Amino acid sequence: MDLIKIAQETFHIEADALNKAAARLDDNFLAAIELILQTKGKLIITGVGKSGLVGAKMAATFASTGTSSFFLHPTEALHGDLGMIGKDDTLLAISSSGESEELTKILPHIKRFEIPLIGLTSNANSSLGKYADVFLDISVEKEACPLGIAPTTSTTLTMALGDAMAVALMEKRGFKEEDFASFHPGGSLGKKLFVKIKDLMKTKNLPIIDTKATLKAAVVAMSEGKLGTVLIVDEKEHFVALLSDGDLRRALMQNDFSLEHLALDYASQNPKVYHNTALLASEALEIIENDRIQLLPLVSEEGSILGVLHIHDLINAGIKSK
Repeated sequence: MDLIKIAQETFHIEADALNKAAARLDDNFLAAIELILQTKGKLIITGVGKSGLVGAKMAATFASTGTSSFFLHPTEALHGDLGMIGKDDTLLAISSSGESEELTKILPHIKRFEIPLIGLTSNANSSLGKYADVFLDISVEKEACPLGIAPTTSTTLTMALGDAMAVALMEKRGFKEEDFASFHPGGSLGKKLFVKIKDLMKTKNLPIIDTKATLKAAVVAMSEGKLGTVLIVDEKEHFVALLSDGDLRRALMQNDFSLEHLALDYASQNPKVYHNTALLASEALEIIENDRIQLLPLVSEEGSILGVLHIHDLINAGIKSK
């Protein structure tokens, strides 16, 4: 038994069904899109069994791409949840046969309330096909299942049709990257577009020493600060220099090294600083990577230290450069 060949055949069967479905898209698809666009309430998706599982995924995709949507199981609808469907909503029902018992039982009630219905079924003459205001064909020539029983090709096609509708709606609404991120604030895109320096920078217990501090004091502050760096300020508490662990190692290599020397003598006098704490964290990461530094001091226009942003804080927060 050649399992690779069987798997490849599954791909071919499902790909062929998708191509044929794409070729037969017509004005009904456009009508469905327009109906959803005109919906003042929510797009409610329903279905039983595998169709229900696909419907739940479709509802999640619609909801995350600008179309307010949720999934409602027909059985739950029959036992009280039908009240979740309002007069301003649109129902999208999925049933390959168009005759799923739990689904067909709620259709008369849907029409009684004059709620628009989009029917995804393989049979236009089925109960669902006849009740639907807009019919979308999800018929397939055969399932990829060797027995021709398990929903495989048909569920793949239905899911793809849902994706096509979601993408068409995104285009029609002018849905942008920023809009998507606003629905996914915890995702990588949301972090990339919304998390700012001020959300991640450290502002407390910073390793700060003055210009008269010795290397010995700097080592203690560096150890306590756990940033591998100390910040040096003048008598006005304005940031003037930065001593990194690399600077300290280089100092150790000098013949006249002494812990009693001033830390300022070995520090970087013109370190990279930034003033805008509202800068996106992803942009800050670009600065850190391009300048090959680990710590970015945030300083006010007057020179006072506002905080620091360490590359590890960005990485731990899942921030990626733009």
